[in-house]
Amino acid sequence: MRAMQVIAYDQQLELREVEPPAPKAGEVLVKIATCGLNFGDLLLIKGTYQQKPDLPFTLGMELAGTVTGLGEGVRGFSIGQRIAAYTGSGGLAEYAAVSADICVPIPDQMTNEDAAAFLIAYGTSHVALDHRARMQPKERLLVLGASGGVGLTAVELGKLMGAEVIACARGKAKLDICRAAGADHLIDSDTDDIREVVKSLGGADVVYDPVGGAQFTAAMRACNPEARILPLGFASGEVPQIPANIIMVKNLNVLGVFWGGYKTTNPKVLTDSFKVLINWYLEGKLKPHVSHVLALEQANAALDLLRTRQATGKVIVRVV
Repeated sequence: MRAMQVIAYDQQLELREVEPPAPKAGEVLVKIATCGLNFGDLLLIKGTYQQKPDLPFTLGMELAGTVTGLGEGVRGFSIGQRIAAYTGSGGLAEYAAVSADICVPIPDQMTNEDAAAFLIAYGTSHVALDHRARMQPKERLLVLGASGGVGLTAVELGKLMGAEVIACARGKAKLDICRAAGADHLIDSDTDDIREVVKSLGGADVVYDPVGGAQFTAAMRACNPEARILPLGFASGEVPQIPANIIMVKNLNVLGVFWGGYKTTNPKVLTDSFKVLINWYLEGKLKPHVSHVLALEQANAALDLLRTRQATGKVIVRVV
């Protein structure tokens, strides 16, 4: 089968012919239709992600496709059924063997493109805002990196969950997308003072931060007492050092969010979240924003869209 693989760190992916996998006990074999790309894929290529597969490996954290084989002991799935899954790697290939525990049935109303754009972006934001922050209606939510793949879903979900949403992104075009996703207030990270704008709006009760760096510091200083700060990525390239004195004085809560970690520590957190999100999709309350769809052999170009921040929302690779 064809697969786009990481052969050496910090290098372009290579399209290779490899042996298709066979499903082990508890796994399903999936013929992949689409794969959603994520910022974590760029870190995997560099070898700096939280998890580090042995070289060579097939990139691609989330996928959608059709079940073509069942491993021993698998229940609840059937040949020909459409599923989506968070796999951590392996999505940029024609087939993958996936643990049945992390597979989610795709409803007939959902396209393969939407399915591959859905799990990580919406799942990360929902687990962060609901499971970790316990965000309540009418709280004020500040979303940094708000036009990106996960940031845009945080804006959308925050509004759906009843929050007053402040979206921070770079430039008018990206902020217009945030407004369309439901943002109540907009901050241009290129020109505005994040701390001053947020304080003028009454301060933040929850901060959703996939950016880190100076934006984390500005957001923290704009927090209300007992606010919750959710670091879940460092797109700026700078991991912030958290000053304990400010955390103490304001009684702040810094709640780490490694969504992928639940895959092994508590997958029920993910599957329960998926059920809620898919119901909202079926009710017409959610619609993934896909900015680009490219073919498998164009995966390097697709990754460049993320690397250069040209994408808004999700970038999808169509395998078949």
